Amino acid sequence: MLHIGCHLSASKGFEAMGRTALEIGADTFQFFTRNPRGSRAKDIDPQDVQALRQLLAEHHFAPLIAHAPYTLNPASADSKTREFARQTLADDLQRMEYLPGNLYNFHPGSHVGQGAEAGIRLIIDTLNEILTPDLHTTVLLETMAGKGSEIGRSFEELKQILDGVKENDKMGVCLDTCHVHDAGYSLAELDDTLTAFDKQIGLSRLKAVHLNDSLNPPGSHKDRHAPIGQGTIGTEVLAGAINHPALKHLPFCLETPNDLAGYAREIALMRRLYRP
Repeated sequence: MLHIGCHLSASKGFEAMGRTALEIGADTFQFFTRNPRGSRAKDIDPQDVQALRQLLAEHHFAPLIAHAPYTLNPASADSKTREFARQTLADDLQRMEYLPGNLYNFHPGSHVGQGAEAGIRLIIDTLNEILTPDLHTTVLLETMAGKGSEIGRSFEELKQILDGVKENDKMGVCLDTCHVHDAGYSLAELDDTLTAFDKQIGLSRLKAVHLNDSLNPPGSHKDRHAPIGQGTIGTEVLAGAINHPALKHLPFCLETPNDLAGYAREIALMRRLYRP
């Protein structure tokens, strides 16, 4: 069975997101834990969360993906920026305890000129401060396109972070198809790319996929998402991803530039192309 959804707004609450997902044919979804460009998070309504949990169980949803705000940078050279990232990540993981057993995805960060090795050490330090044995959430590093000084542009950089985290069993990876394409990995030769991932990180660490087309050529390091079939990756290659034996059991989340009707069309398209 294909587990697929899209990014939904949390503005109307948790249960509302679940019901919206059902309306567009989804059985998973992604949401921001707070304003993606800011720091404020709404208070959690335990009854609303419980209603969502009941809905998820009744309709056999795959794991959900919570997404950290884009403003976080635990790799920054600025101590205040790193502390903001640490506090936000720690708070988000405590909030995720209301939805145990799900996924929390974040962009590793940018080294802003101090070098990837220094940035990676700072990311590891942050993760080692916030991860505890009693957490019930798997934290995902997202594969990045490599624009500017982004960390996570290669499987090797992600491996370095994972290897340095003490609570290693709390960690995983979210593969973004647009990002890996823009980073220079081939999705048309998906077997080769996943073999490289397995060699560096291990396929058991792969917990979710962001399913996006790209406006850019391979290796452009630009990160601009496109609707399915309207970019340089193409529908056929993305259909290969949802049907790949190493991936087809994972939750897929669309982050394409779309409204709900567009997401519903893309979800229906991917379901038609899926081979059980």
